[in-house]
Amino acid sequence: MKILTVLLCRCCIVFLLASLSACSPHTKKSTLHQPGADATVIASQGEDDSTAVEPEETAQEELEALSRSGAWEFGATSGQGSSPLPTGIDLSGYDFPITINKQVLYYLDLFQGKQKNNFSRWLARSTLYLPKIQEELKKAGLPQDLAYLAMIESGFNPSAYSPAEACGLWQFIAGTGRNNGLRIDSWVDERRQPEKATKAATRYLSRLYAEFGDWHLAVAAYNGGENRIEAAIKDYNTKDFWEIAESEGIYLETKRYVPKLIAAILIARNPEKFGFTDIQYLKPQQYDVIDIPGGVDLEAVAVTANTSVKQLRTLNNELQKNQTPPKQKNYTLRIPVGTKELVASNLNKIYPVSTITYTTHTVKNNETLTTICALYNISKTTLLKANNLRTAGLKKGLRLQIPSTSTKYVLLKDGERPEDRLAKSDTDKRQMVLHQMKSGETLSKLAKQYQVPVKTIMQWNKITNLQQVKQGQQIVLHLDRSAPEAMTVITGATKVAAIAQETDDIPMLEDSKKRSVARAQPPATPKSKQQTWYVVQNGDSLWTISKKFQISAQDLRQWNNLSDNNLQTGNKLIVKKG
Repeated sequence: MKILTVLLCRCCIVFLLASLSACSPHTKKSTLHQPGADATVIASQGEDDSTAVEPEETAQEELEALSRSGAWEFGATSGQGSSPLPTGIDLSGYDFPITINKQVLYYLDLFQGKQKNNFSRWLARSTLYLPKIQEELKKAGLPQDLAYLAMIESGFNPSAYSPAEACGLWQFIAGTGRNNGLRIDSWVDERRQPEKATKAATRYLSRLYAEFGDWHLAVAAYNGGENRIEAAIKDYNTKDFWEIAESEGIYLETKRYVPKLIAAILIARNPEKFGFTDIQYLKPQQYDVIDIPGGVDLEAVAVTANTSVKQLRTLNNELQKNQTPPKQKNYTLRIPVGTKELVASNLNKIYPVSTITYTTHTVKNNETLTTICALYNISKTTLLKANNLRTAGLKKGLRLQIPSTSTKYVLLKDGERPEDRLAKSDTDKRQMVLHQMKSGETLSKLAKQYQVPVKTIMQWNKITNLQQVKQGQQIVLHLDRSAPEAMTVITGATKVAAIAQETDDIPMLEDSKKRSVARAQPPATPKSKQQTWYVVQNGDSLWTISKKFQISAQDLRQWNNLSDNNLQTGNKLIVKKG
């Protein structure tokens, strides 16, 4: 019993180590699972945006066929029972060791038969990435035929994703990718970036070859894990892959990996000899690069260069979202060829305009404020204020207005300023909200509270350095007083949260004495009054400003919810005239 327990434990440990070490675990199957909310591939080159691991679509069929073929062969054979190689193929002209046996011939037949359409597509895609892959392999002193490893891994699809969470051209799982220098987080997945993933694969393959001294064993380890191959070498006292393949030392999924690669190399190097003619090879991607600040929306970049977000995502396939990582000072972005100067000159002229629209939600039985907010990803305060509710209790059948936001970007004309856009808007409809910065507050916190991008707030307030924002400083936000059905914000990506201070203490919103900042919904301005705003200049006082606009200092304090007469240079004050 003790012996059985020890053996079982040992088997479990070996299995786990093998699974954890693999780049492409043996459990990998085809899938349409999306690696990110907006995953795209090479659609600009005429391809679809499927993320299936195409080489794995017939995996089960391959395993069953190889199981039926009997004992594995090693060494060159005549390939009895299979089609011979076409004439004119010199096996000495390859830098990856070529063996011909019935398993290799099986894959040659499969690729020319049932999988011919797929293989033709892989060949067409291959030219997108082959030049740079082979250049990287040559630089590292590795066989350039290893480039076709990406073909049997992903079909040269940089967005390919498997249920085992292997990803990209080279199908790295996250742990192996990070171990080989790739960044993988909620903003960036460099497994999907062809150049960086290729560098990582080159490093990994170099290490595997240094360990095993044999390319068949090295690529088998790439698939099945170093620990599995090491154990098989030790158990069967051989370093010949084909001898190990005859044994039970490695999984059939890993056994098939080497003959599949050899067959792919043979056909890819001699497509016409194997019947692959009229392939529409795609041209390698051409692009310029530019450093973009962190947190920039790709839609804004697209407007500057007269291109599309889809094209930018295609060129920057590693991005998980339509935005450059916000915590990075700069991010190197690939952009269409010839647009670098255009992007550089226009990026500071981009003006964000957002529209808030409302959809109706009818409260169902047992629904609560919490569940509805979670459903629509909004805060309780936002939902309550949007529907003029003072209590969290909801009755079945109640119709709630749910706000959502869409943002577009426009390009300011030469010499045009954001203030000019604001000045052109209907001042009777425009509402300016003032927020006085409290101790410990930052613009990032303010941006989250009002659901407005930090860069938009900085633009509104002419702030060039976040470190310059101080306690007591008044920050202005520009909103519009249009109807709830289509409330347009003058500028900036904002949600209806901009009309409410985020707090769980709802009654506090109505208590002006407890608040030192202007409420997001100040008293309605009489139609006879025209609202504008005034930037406090050096030497200004409430008295001089009120005299200038022929209004009372008391009204000025009330409109701006000021607790005293102290003003700071640069503050923006609401002024109502007429």
